Amino acid sequence: MVRGVFQDMERLGHVDLEASEMAIRASSHQMGGSLLEKLLNADGGGYRGARTQCSKGHRAEFIEYRDKQLLTVLSAVAVKRAYYHCEQCQAGVIPKDHNLDIVDTSFSPGVRRMMGQVGGKEPFEEGRRDLEDLAGVWVKTKAVERVSQAIGKQIETVFQAERELALSGKVVPLKAVPKLYIAIDGTGVPMVARETEGRKGKDQTGKAKTREVKLGCVFTQTELDDHQRPVRDEHGTTYVGAIESAEAFGTRIYAEAIRRGMSRAAQVIVLGDGARWIWGIAEEHFYGAIQIVDLYHAREHVALIANLVYGTGTIKSKEWMEARREQLDAGDVEAVIACVRRLRPSHAKVQEEVCTAADYFHRNAQRMRYAEFRKQGLFVGSGVMEAGCKTICGQRLKRSGMHWTVKGANAIIALRCCQLSSRWEEFWEARALG
Repeated sequence: MVRGVFQDMERLGHVDLEASEMAIRASSHQMGGSLLEKLLNADGGGYRGARTQCSKGHRAEFIEYRDKQLLTVLSAVAVKRAYYHCEQCQAGVIPKDHNLDIVDTSFSPGVRRMMGQVGGKEPFEEGRRDLEDLAGVWVKTKAVERVSQAIGKQIETVFQAERELALSGKVVPLKAVPKLYIAIDGTGVPMVARETEGRKGKDQTGKAKTREVKLGCVFTQTELDDHQRPVRDEHGTTYVGAIESAEAFGTRIYAEAIRRGMSRAAQVIVLGDGARWIWGIAEEHFYGAIQIVDLYHAREHVALIANLVYGTGTIKSKEWMEARREQLDAGDVEAVIACVRRLRPSHAKVQEEVCTAADYFHRNAQRMRYAEFRKQGLFVGSGVMEAGCKTICGQRLKRSGMHWTVKGANAIIALRCCQLSSRWEEFWEARALG
């Protein structure tokens, strides 16, 4: 291939840089693959004698040598492996596959890692094309999906063990933190029909088409900027999430907070919107923490009522909205409630919305003392969590035409949370040691 490119250069009288790069890359991969194949087979196939043990400790007899076609980041190679058979288990035993981490797969660990990297970030078909274009690795779209979900499942298993360790009380944080935040939110993800069967939805059909992903992030704050506004610690944000009950998610986010050093935090703050399940988790797992309703979510309620009562975009609507926002910023929730309750819309449905809003502000009044929270140098908005919802779910799980199973979605959520938490390298290192 490389010789052909050089011949074309001589004929054309100039260098086609892109063609040269691609040709040399392909040639390098082929040469590297050839060397890798020799290295992998230098042991003669991993023969361990006439017999060895299976995973259950039974005796397995040597039968023959068998080749496996393995796709690596360099090229496809043939790996020679000694094959044993356990009569008691009626199963094959290939020790070399375990040593090379290629059990039940035709992809090397390096290729699987690349597939997981793209599968967590973008649709599987786009990931397949990126592997082909950027790395010269040719795989099928379905393979990217299966491998990505398998890695996500492995991540969940590793982090589940981590959560159990944290909940056992054996995790002792080495560093104290001034402020530790727990931000919680939920967002719907489109599901295949069987995953929403029997569930009520909000559209005209009354049938659910989505399931709620519960997401949480834990971050720390040490400093204020020059304007005395809080600054999130760099590289200090981690995410967890799953489609699961509020009870199960409460344990998940609580364990993450413990892992991140909650026991040595001077202040613990829970940020969320007005969802009751969020504050149920806060009361159960973070009792005594400062609770703050996201300011921008509260402002959305004000805007909704202003537009419903006075009309979207009208001068009266804008004036009423601005006055209530000033009261919110000052933490004067009682004034907001009084102004909402004085409204007398003519339509019964609008009146119902007004009553719901008044109840919302009354129920969350102590979580809306924004002036006081700002005096303490605290965040009053959960922008980091909103961004997390968009990045983890919106950009990856809610693209046009996507419909998920709970199992598949949870695997990708685990994968995505690991990547966004900057724990991708940590996972692979733990996996190698395990």
